[in-house]
Amino acid sequence: MPGRRVATIVVLIAALAITVQFLRSNQADDAPGVASVPDAVPAEIVVLADDWPGEDWPCFLGLTHDGVSRETELLESWPEGGPPLVWDADVGTGYSAPSVLGNRLVLHHRIGDSEIVQCFDANTGDALWDYSYPTNFEDPYGYNNGPRCSPILTADHCFTLGAEGKLTCVTLETGDLVWQRDLLTDFDIQEGFFGVGSTPILEGDRLIVLVGGQPNSGVVAFSTANGETLWESVGQETWDGAETGWTAEPNYEWQGDEMVVSYSSPVPATIHGQRHILCLMRQGLVSVDPADGHEHFHYWFMSRTYEAVNAACPVVVDDTVMISAAYRVGSACLRIGTDGGINEVVWQNERNLLTHWSTSHYLDGCYLGFSGRHENEGALTCIDAATGDVKWSTNGYRDDSNLRQRPTGEVYDAVTGETLAAWPFYGRGSAILADGKFIVLGEHGTLALVAADTSEWKELARCAAPRMQYPSWTAPVLSHGRLYLRCEDALVCLNLRNL
Repeated sequence: MPGRRVATIVVLIAALAITVQFLRSNQADDAPGVASVPDAVPAEIVVLADDWPGEDWPCFLGLTHDGVSRETELLESWPEGGPPLVWDADVGTGYSAPSVLGNRLVLHHRIGDSEIVQCFDANTGDALWDYSYPTNFEDPYGYNNGPRCSPILTADHCFTLGAEGKLTCVTLETGDLVWQRDLLTDFDIQEGFFGVGSTPILEGDRLIVLVGGQPNSGVVAFSTANGETLWESVGQETWDGAETGWTAEPNYEWQGDEMVVSYSSPVPATIHGQRHILCLMRQGLVSVDPADGHEHFHYWFMSRTYEAVNAACPVVVDDTVMISAAYRVGSACLRIGTDGGINEVVWQNERNLLTHWSTSHYLDGCYLGFSGRHENEGALTCIDAATGDVKWSTNGYRDDSNLRQRPTGEVYDAVTGETLAAWPFYGRGSAILADGKFIVLGEHGTLALVAADTSEWKELARCAAPRMQYPSWTAPVLSHGRLYLRCEDALVCLNLRNL
């Protein structure tokens, strides 16, 4: 197993009080100006001792599936060099973010020919257990060959989905196998561009997975108890004859060999009292009922470019859903009616916000997210939620006219000769929102603290995150005052608590 280097232990936890409960909360009461996902999916919470307060991050994008944390009393500014390092560890390849429940952190990564589900002590970085299985996955485009999906943690179990479609359930205490499904064997799945990359979600006693199977297994519900298939939905019945808005093909004709794949995680929401699982598939947005998989509505949202994916998650605000993608697709805002269908398309714009893979945030009547397919196009962009118009956009540096790069890769100011401590541009970054600020991780490892302000871009602090190097494409994770970052060979824990 990879070596680990423990740098500093910031706090000793004297007692661990475990409270297992189900969360169906509206975060708007705790975070004014931030949108909420009504009736967020139930998730078990482990509350730490009072000297280290906070909340868990047990699944992709946190408890409310939107990258928003309700933690407070975080550092208002950072010391020179950035937040203190608590611990770091060598890890294998992959793009999956770690998940945290109490003092347990689970990472899904790959070393050699094995995919490894590994549990660490979140306080120290010590390895507690691991479960591994063989893999032969090779990314068709030469990206890394590790898992793309984040673990899902409950008080008893850990669920993971590998790059080759191995859906696995192990015990959280010891890592013992409970059940496993091979989705590529069990379903007719056309090969995707980058392997399997949509993190499932928990909805009660079922695991909702964007399987991407033909003809109508795009979305599948599995029993959390034994992995049994409960229902299948989305595919030919959804998209055959669907209105596309394309002049050359106004209504889509199903061929039977389509990729129904998605690289966007489904989002649960209750709108007008009705439960929706919002799934941004390759062809577009579909809402299904978690009880039996029947469709509420669908909306075509697909690039004309063949080599294109939908990867950012839908953003729910009251009765609206905003979706966004790169590859000249842009974004659209839909209003959901009381009947559960689409009442109106509020706006659609092919050029305003083209999120590649990181999910945008709603704040004070605006959406903020990273726009751009390629690194040199990457820009943190703010658009008006009512109109879709761009309010401001930044590449992460105020004046780059004097910047030059040395053969060693260092960037410096040609006028002053000063070498920059961190890569100046965000590129296709990722961000989470906590305590009135955005925590931004750029793809070259630049870590920034940005004011949650829709009027202008206002960076409060930045540093080169320890051990983070290109490509740092995994979204940050915040749990109990600790920030967890990972790239292709390292996992680090930083202290953000104002203690």
